[in-house]
Amino acid sequence: MAPEEVDYEALSPNAGLAVNMLAGALAGISEHAVMYPVDSIKTRMQVFATSPVAVYSGVGNALTRISSTEGVRALWRGVWSVVLGAGPAHAVHFGTLEAVKELLGGNEAGNQWIATSIAGASATTAADALMNPFDVIKQRMQVHQSQFRSVFNCANTVYRTEGLGAFYVSYPTTLAISIPFNAIQYTIYEHLKRVINPTREYSPSAHMISGAGAGAVAAAVTTPLDVAKTMLQTRGTSHDPEIRNVRGMLDAFRIIWSRDGLKGFGRGLSPRVMTTVPSSALCWLSYEFFSGCLVLLEFCFISLLTRF
Repeated sequence: MAPEEVDYEALSPNAGLAVNMLAGALAGISEHAVMYPVDSIKTRMQVFATSPVAVYSGVGNALTRISSTEGVRALWRGVWSVVLGAGPAHAVHFGTLEAVKELLGGNEAGNQWIATSIAGASATTAADALMNPFDVIKQRMQVHQSQFRSVFNCANTVYRTEGLGAFYVSYPTTLAISIPFNAIQYTIYEHLKRVINPTREYSPSAHMISGAGAGAVAAAVTTPLDVAKTMLQTRGTSHDPEIRNVRGMLDAFRIIWSRDGLKGFGRGLSPRVMTTVPSSALCWLSYEFFSGCLVLLEFCFISLLTRF
């Protein structure tokens, strides 16, 4: 008897928690690892550096100077922090995302923007609680003349010198970024996906275009908050007393405004968008691909069991 044919369009929109979490973990690791060098440049451009050597005029200038003075490997310093953190965090993110969307009826016909917005906000709240410490370690290792060469050495030093709170000092700011970012991104992604691919067939180009467009808008809107978050997460590496003692998001905003005015809130906008557009496209492409593959494997496995 010929095997039953399975197509992507026939798959359930809510594939199951385990499938969504595993697909999300694989997508997260892929996204962060590939785009890490550009993320390193974004961090360097957002930091208020005291040394003129660490002041960059643009993405190209930063790439050239870092590569020539510190070596290309400097752009990858700290990458293991996101590899270790991105898998669990993205598993929680996509598992929560799909569960809440299903609960609120986001998989039903029509543009369910309220359901998708709440799902995106819920997912990032849960995932960032896991990812924030790894993000602090990452940025401590990305800054100019970082003393850290190992993820574990960095984590141990931060814990001994600044305490556990140092890993979460930026968590409120992170949520202030991530909640609107993911609500905007997920809502736009779902809307664009339905417009570009109304048949809901597996379409890599539709997932990539939808992901890229959603990521670009979300990244640009939340850049001012990201500048403040970078200041909070890298305060322990600064030689500037005011920055080293920055207390929270509002205090960070005050310092940025007093030193750089309105343009200070746009620091790192270009590399942030440059990072987010392809990483968002890759993340959604990977997630949809892995999700589809895992559901097909699950379907085939169940089909085999029913024959015996």
